[in-house]
Amino acid sequence: MKQLTSYLKQIPWLTSFRTAFLSNPNRLLSVKATFVIGLLIIIMVSFGLPFYAVTLGLGALAGALSETDDHPKGRLKSLALKVVSFAIASFSVELLQPYPVILGIGLSLSTIVFILIGGVSERFRGVTFGALLVGIYTMIGTQISPNWYLQPILLTSGAFIYGTFSYILLRIKPYSLLEEQLARGFAALSLYFNEKSKLFPSTKGEEKEIRTKLALLNVQTVEALDRCKEVLNSYGDSLKDQTPLKPYFYYFMVLQSLHERATSSHERYDLLSENSSNKDLIGGIRQLLKEISTATQRFGNSLLTGMPYKHPTAADWLIKAVSNSVKNNDLNPSLPIKLLIQNLSQSHYILKNIKENYNNISLPKLEKETRSYYQIFKLQLNIDHPKMRYALKLSLAFLISYATYKYFNIEKGEWIVLTVLLVLQPSYSETRKFLLQRILGTLAGVVSGIVIIKLFTFYGQIALMIASAYLFFFWLKRKYSISVIYVTFFVMCAFNIIANKGVDAMGPRLVDTVLGAFISFLVVRFLWPNWQYKKLPSLLSEAVLKNSAYLKAILNEYEKPLTDDLDYRIARREAHRADNALVKAWQNMQLDPKKHQKLKVTAFRLTYLNHALLSYLSALGAHRAQNNKQTLNILSFENHILKTLEEAFNWLTIEDNSQISHIEDDLEELRQLLHSKKEKAVRIEYSLLFNITEVTQRILKQAQLFKLAEGENANK
Repeated sequence: MKQLTSYLKQIPWLTSFRTAFLSNPNRLLSVKATFVIGLLIIIMVSFGLPFYAVTLGLGALAGALSETDDHPKGRLKSLALKVVSFAIASFSVELLQPYPVILGIGLSLSTIVFILIGGVSERFRGVTFGALLVGIYTMIGTQISPNWYLQPILLTSGAFIYGTFSYILLRIKPYSLLEEQLARGFAALSLYFNEKSKLFPSTKGEEKEIRTKLALLNVQTVEALDRCKEVLNSYGDSLKDQTPLKPYFYYFMVLQSLHERATSSHERYDLLSENSSNKDLIGGIRQLLKEISTATQRFGNSLLTGMPYKHPTAADWLIKAVSNSVKNNDLNPSLPIKLLIQNLSQSHYILKNIKENYNNISLPKLEKETRSYYQIFKLQLNIDHPKMRYALKLSLAFLISYATYKYFNIEKGEWIVLTVLLVLQPSYSETRKFLLQRILGTLAGVVSGIVIIKLFTFYGQIALMIASAYLFFFWLKRKYSISVIYVTFFVMCAFNIIANKGVDAMGPRLVDTVLGAFISFLVVRFLWPNWQYKKLPSLLSEAVLKNSAYLKAILNEYEKPLTDDLDYRIARREAHRADNALVKAWQNMQLDPKKHQKLKVTAFRLTYLNHALLSYLSALGAHRAQNNKQTLNILSFENHILKTLEEAFNWLTIEDNSQISHIEDDLEELRQLLHSKKEKAVRIEYSLLFNITEVTQRILKQAQLFKLAEGENANK
């Protein structure tokens, strides 16, 4: 066996295919789910049981969609919860079918309970979503089920079979979840580094456009970091001997460090580009960022494929060339460019030696949820809580959908309810995005599917159904509208296999999809639509508060560097989460109705400025390890900066606008203090602090305009 494996590894095209396949996590999930679904369908069809085939396949589909990223022990608990909740949901629907009024009310009330339970933890969220999905699948299949008890048994069995298969694979390779999540984090960071390389050189206009893209890419990176943390905590809580986790904890810490260095800014990039003393270095920095981007992507791929990591040789050459250029440059490049090169050199060194250093570290502490499940659940029992509002909206939409379907006796009307589950989101803008993608995807799937399915024989349709399952999972997290096309193919083939009515069912499916989307739109439009501009004041004040905490943590590190920097990492992560919330609000605002987009320009400026402020703070944090007080000279200005940020937060959270002039005076005093250094070289040492001050002042000016505009809108 070993000889065969060794021989296969020597075949170039086979090695290339294996590497390309394994380097995409979406392919791994797709193959796992498709294998189980395909196996169940083929076995049942071969026994002449098409209804069993499709229903088991749907159960496996629901099981895959509701799967959570847990340590094997946690995955086993999740599977047990899933089987119980799926069985309860499906049996309840079957038993209440003769009593539509009770079923409608039960569906509505159970939805509230499921959503609130799902809000307690990620594990429960997956299980409760799957339970709602299985309940609706049961409604869809009731009319064609030979016996009332068959669907609950088959749907639950399909989910159990998939869960068992997935659990066995996880046992065979128990750390694959950690490797996958870390790989996603390094891939997201690679995109960030690559986009940032475009800043060298850049004009002021180009810088603004690129910074906006970087803010959006930062959302993906921070979310990937959060998922890595949750999976690491899951493993850490389940293992007594945590020695095997050492490399993964180390890679996570490296990922966080690289992210801080990637997001840091030492100066406005247009000014760095215009400075003649930096001219010879700009091109080298651009190429070096590209090589670091390549390195992060390569390391992520090595985690997925098991292939040895090879650091780009060009990065070594570039580091030497850029460093020598700094030493031999008669024009004496500015301090910000020197600090930037120092930052990139450290990133290069970390990646180059990433496989060698993890044995020398102790396991770091990670942020954990300290509240009990009961405390989190109780917190949601408030009409103003976002999760409660979402539960009520979804519950009402289900009730309207089910009542419409029953009252008008709509053919295949259960799909109206299914559409509501899949498109209705907590806010108007998010719902609108999913709604359009769902309708367009279904329309494209119906039109193309009717043409394609006529070309296939019975067994060809089985093959198409299995292929559609694979493509559905592959595109699900990449582009929702495309995934909808393939799930439409899947459904069409399923109905053809059961009763040769796949094409006939597509007309009602399209109508029901439009009806479900319309009901979702009405509910989310008139019941707590959650307009983005209304969230901006609280989001901005939260961002300023978290930036202040981040700066305090940085200053603490400069004064007394700690061996365990948990508090620092928490403060940094919270600042990035607050920044991401601002970015998402601005992004989602563009989907709100025009009359609620009046402050879109201000929202963009606030988003841009806050991300710029966070990047300057990140630069301070990235250099904290050197503890170079003489170079950065920040401690003497600690009180001025913190006082300004705290007063800014207080001003944003109260109605009294008189305090703004006092804050502006403090900022101006700080600007003058920084400018008072007469020697140009010394002033440059304060460039980071100057930029932090300037950006804070600009944020306050935009916030002031926002408050005025908000007041005018309220008066109207």
